[in-house]
Amino acid sequence: MSRARSTVDGRGTGRRVLAHLLTALAALLLLFGLLLPNDVDRLTPAAFTRLPAEGLLVLLLLLFLPGKARRITALVGGVALGLLTVVKLLDLGFDAVLYRPFDLLLDWPLFGPAVDYLEVTLGHPATLAAIALAGLLVLAVLFLTARAALRLTEALASRRRPAIQAVAVLAVLAVTATLPVASGTTGAVVYEHARRFQAGLHDQEAFAAAAAIDPFRDTPGPELLTALRGKDVVLAFVESYGRDALDQAGVGAVLDNGTRALGEAGFAARSGFLTSPTAGGGSWLAQATLLSGLWIDNEQRYRTLVASERLTLNGAFRRAGWTSVGVVPGITRAWPEGEFFDYQRIHAAADLGYRGPRFGYATTPDQFTLAAFHRAERAPANRPPVMATIPLVTSHAPWTPTPVLLDWNGLGDGSVYLAPPGAENRGPAQVRADYGHAIEYSLNSLISYLRTHGDPNLVLVFLGDHQPAQLLTGANNTRDVPITIVAKDPTVFERTAGWGWTEGLKPAPGAPVWPMDAFRDRFLTAFGPAADVRR
Repeated sequence: MSRARSTVDGRGTGRRVLAHLLTALAALLLLFGLLLPNDVDRLTPAAFTRLPAEGLLVLLLLLFLPGKARRITALVGGVALGLLTVVKLLDLGFDAVLYRPFDLLLDWPLFGPAVDYLEVTLGHPATLAAIALAGLLVLAVLFLTARAALRLTEALASRRRPAIQAVAVLAVLAVTATLPVASGTTGAVVYEHARRFQAGLHDQEAFAAAAAIDPFRDTPGPELLTALRGKDVVLAFVESYGRDALDQAGVGAVLDNGTRALGEAGFAARSGFLTSPTAGGGSWLAQATLLSGLWIDNEQRYRTLVASERLTLNGAFRRAGWTSVGVVPGITRAWPEGEFFDYQRIHAAADLGYRGPRFGYATTPDQFTLAAFHRAERAPANRPPVMATIPLVTSHAPWTPTPVLLDWNGLGDGSVYLAPPGAENRGPAQVRADYGHAIEYSLNSLISYLRTHGDPNLVLVFLGDHQPAQLLTGANNTRDVPITIVAKDPTVFERTAGWGWTEGLKPAPGAPVWPMDAFRDRFLTAFGPAADVRR
């Protein structure tokens, strides 16, 4: 009899211990969701040692509600906290890559390119697994936070009076800021997202007002780009070539050596900085910004732009008599936006004739892209001048493996390339080194192209589209990217003397910084007839 009673008592004690343990875990889960920062810089152990003021106030309210209302409200509140936790996790991901939090209104279209990136780098099965895992994680967070909120509330309600007293004291101390460890993280995150959501609702109106102003909309072709008549103009975007890359010794050496080598070949160069509308990704936003002269920092603006009749830099060259060409190795499917950019011919990935191995994300090595462009557009005789826009993609993340420069005459169809295996389990230092090597390759490809195929009637403008992910650049970095103009004709630099750009391929630290959307108008003005009068 006593043995049976002892067994029952033991089971009861075990159940109570388990119940207390589950309640403690529920409290910890809710604390995690409430205290989780949405900024990578604040994601430290200290962030989780505070008391959430908002959570204490909500918990106090729940303890005053009757049973059924309390349980329903606890479940709803738990789901809400779960959703907020998911948003915070998205914020952390966006901050690590794009230097900013997730926009609840405007950022959903970015998941498409993210999936494309996973498809290329991980393969289709792994991408499907990652998507499924992400979906399960979201459902698990919502379920667990709802159950945790209900369990903690009911546990405290069973001892309502002392629970109310304890929670009330902590809530008062937290709200009046007399407790050093009080935290208002959740309220701040909710407020900031609400503010950004409201701003996003009005963004289309603000963009329409900006787009309505275009001093070159009705400029006839004969009055555009008169100082560049007869010259081929190449505008090359170097993927992820940000200001931070200039701090790498290898990149600096490539630019310094390139300046000397090109100088010996008769070229001169001037460089400055542009502030990109994006960072860590979203290359198409930066390209659209530079070409349209409008600030394109979200997908809504981009879609509005490409549905408009805005005069792009490509369109201005085409109107003035150039053949406008887009060489876009990153395009692997239908690309209706090409019509907006006023390209007469588009050379997408499948059109470049590359039959070699793939290097990371890039469909084609940059040197091969430039060679294919030259063969198709610049080598033919008796042709009009060409204006080409060429995004170079070898320096796209994950920055491994990187090809080597080959003899231009031996590239063939690209089958001469040998692809080394990509590095696995790389630490931050190795990733940063690989990033530098990829940028060096892209820059060397451009320098080598100029030395091999450059002539007095070629003008090259090359720039970065955005900084790499914040995980490489560190916190509090700028969105600045280098921009350089290279030519043999000295009159090109007479036209740009007022820009204040510094000599060489590498901009000086104090070189001018323009917003990227200012480039179109300044370029068209500098090389148009209005500049003739000022000279």
